[in-house]
Amino acid sequence: MNIKVIETVVVLIIYILIRIVVSKTIDKTVENRLLQKARGKVVKKGVDFILLMVSLAVLSFIWGVNQSELVIFISSFLAVLGIALFAQWSILSNITSGIIIFFSHPVKLDDTICILDKEYPVEGSVSDIGLFFVIIKTKDGEKVTVPSNVFVQKMIKYQINA
Repeated sequence: MNIKVIETVVVLIIYILIRIVVSKTIDKTVENRLLQKARGKVVKKGVDFILLMVSLAVLSFIWGVNQSELVIFISSFLAVLGIALFAQWSILSNITSGIIIFFSHPVKLDDTICILDKEYPVEGSVSDIGLFFVIIKTKDGEKVTVPSNVFVQKMIKYQINA
């Protein structure tokens, strides 16, 4: 059997195993933290895309794509992507913050929180946690959207509602 075929099978098996482990980890995080399933799907899609791109790059090296041409293509693609993301820095910042909130922030849905901000303090219960915004329902019944990057940066006092 050709060594390239064996290497391809190994890469595909590793890709599938990593995808299964990451998917189960995200599902467990959604379940344990009482998060919306739609949020978990968005994170899964992002991680799947990154895994697929890495796997395709490894497979192209295995099958002998000219490395200099591949490096030129990847660097050109990353340069264009970098310029586009720099132009949309706040969007990238909110997406990154949304993923951080998803995996490591202790606040969950229905927790009562107070964002400690001098200019505009917000107090209420968390009604939705999305990739770009956290929505807080105030005692007056108003809904306040807080960008994910602001939510990560500000000090938050919270009370867990079990």
